Order: sequence, then structure tokens, then C-alpha cells
Amino acid sequence: QGYATLIDEVFEQLKIEGCSTPTHVFLQAGVGSLAAGVQGYLMTKVGKERPITVVIEPHNAACLYKSAKMGDNNPHSVKGKLSTIMAGLACGKPSIIAWDVLRDYSDVFISCSDDIAAKGMRIYGNPLPSDPQIISGESGAVSLGLLTEILQNNSYGDLKSKMNLSSESRILLISTEGDTDPDHYRKVVWDGKYPSL
Repeated sequence: QGYATLIDEVFEQLKIEGCSTPTHVFLQAGVGSLAAGVQGYLMTKVGKERPITVVIEPHNAACLYKSAKMGDNNPHSVKGKLSTIMAGLACGKPSIIAWDVLRDYSDVFISCSDDIAAKGMRIYGNPLPSDPQIISGESGAVSLGLLTEILQNNSYGDLKSKMNLSSESRILLISTEGDTDPDHYRKVVWDGKYPSL
């Protein structure tokens, strides 16, 4: 219910601001509970006109991505070391309930390297002059890092096309983590740890 409340408040704020329903929602995932909660809400609230949803995980813990890629409709765990700076997403085993929702309603599953999360942290922390600064940790910032990478890197043209991303897109990102490790945050944002160039 907590994740449904979160997305319900987002939609209430969009309504107050006079914004249209997003065309895309980028959701970070560990076991998949947040992503499934948001996805379930979107199916109930928006139905068939729901946004394109993108589920994002760290490379070394990408259990939902692996489950989607296996194509047998079953959840699959990731074995081995789950090392990533996205500690909140380093789960490696999908929630069975979440997987059922994500399998049926998610449009794209992507796994990312740590430099993508770091890029998102730096952009949130150093926005364009007209945008507010957001202090976001690694797990919360990966969606912005990924979106930026897809839009800026020409080698992702096919993915951008598949996702129907354009200048008309209205994209919702939800940062779920603040500065949980101030020392590491400064190393990434101030010192350039995990460069994306």
C-alpha cells in the first residue's frame, strides 16, 4: 500500500500542477516491490493508456532483467557477488508477487553499470539553472542516469525508438534514496568517482 500511496501522491501533484499523464515511467528495482506497486497503480488508474514502463537494475543483481530474458514466465535469481554502489537494489532475488505484475505489464527491462547511477547523482546534484537541486543516492539516481545515457548516446538509437522516446515524451522518475552515505556521495558528486565518459 505504501508504494501505491507514493504514486497516488505523484498523480495528485501532477493534477495540481496541470500536467498530463506521463508517457514513460522509469522505475528502479531490487526485488521489484516498488516497481510492481507503481505498475499495479498505473493499471488501475490509467488502464490500457498507461505509460511505457522501464524497470532498471544494477548489472550484478539484475534478477528481473534475467527473469524477463529467460522468457519462461518464472522468476529467476542472480547468483554470485551482487557488488554495486546501488546497495538498495542489490537483492538478486525477485519477489514472486512483484514478478507476476512486472512480467505482465512492464515494457522494458534494463540492467546498468555503476557509472550510470553516478551520472544520475551528479545531474540531480548539479541541475540546469531552471531546475531544482535534488540530493539523490545511487539507487534513486540510476533512472536519471539511464535516461540521460539513452538520450545522449547515439548507440542507443534503436532502444530509444523501441521505447518511443521523443521530445514530446513526459517522463516520470522517482528518486527513492537520499544521501545515505555522505562520504561516498561527495566522492561521486564532487570528486568524479565512477566517471561516465
